[in-house]
Amino acid sequence: MHVGIDLGSRTIKVAVLENGQLVDQQISESGFDPHGQALEMIGRYNPVRVVATGYGRHLARKHFADEVITEIKAHALGARHHFPECTTVVDIGGQDSKVISLDARGRVSNFQMNDKCAAGTGKFLEIMAASLGFRLDEFGPAALASTQEVAINSMCTVFAESEVISLKNHGSPPGDIARGVHLSVVNRIVGMLGRVGYGELIVFSGGVARNPCMVKLLRERLDNVRVDSPPAPDIVGALGAALYAGRMEL
Repeated sequence: MHVGIDLGSRTIKVAVLENGQLVDQQISESGFDPHGQALEMIGRYNPVRVVATGYGRHLARKHFADEVITEIKAHALGARHHFPECTTVVDIGGQDSKVISLDARGRVSNFQMNDKCAAGTGKFLEIMAASLGFRLDEFGPAALASTQEVAINSMCTVFAESEVISLKNHGSPPGDIARGVHLSVVNRIVGMLGRVGYGELIVFSGGVARNPCMVKLLRERLDNVRVDSPPAPDIVGALGAALYAGRMEL
């Protein structure tokens, strides 16, 4: 049994492999004690190896992980497990966004990461949803139901929130503003893709890949490019870490 754990900024994800097959997975809020939460999550298993990734990976190595790998490598491994032919991965997490380019053998050849501010991340969408009075799970469907988008000119979270509030107070429908917010994030990701380069299949991972509007708009902006996600996009990083744990024995 091999366990991969992704200690992210907002959530902790665990993937468990046995004989190369995913047999269990968990997702939990990081909370105020991510180390304690992580120990509780993996405590039910008796793994041969534990490999950690994510923001808290070095803390995990200090206390319980056998090895750590970067989020870039973890998402590359996890994405290729589900889609062996993919050469591009887009991961939008709680606090950062990543575009990863892979070579024909699945090795990372280039990447770009937005981790300096919340713009273009799950946190950005969460703040904008709250400003418009939506729960996060309502935000994507509300934006998807709109056929008009209101332009959001600022990608700085603070300025964008002020812009959203101003648009709302001037009578713009919340759904239209929501669509504009989603489009602003998609445009940012498309810009990152253009700088890194991308192939005919893009694997969309991370919790934001569960947002139906993000998926639809990304597909529309990348015409003739297949954009797909695994069944559980949130745990792709943890899965990659578990796969790496299995490779350590080879």
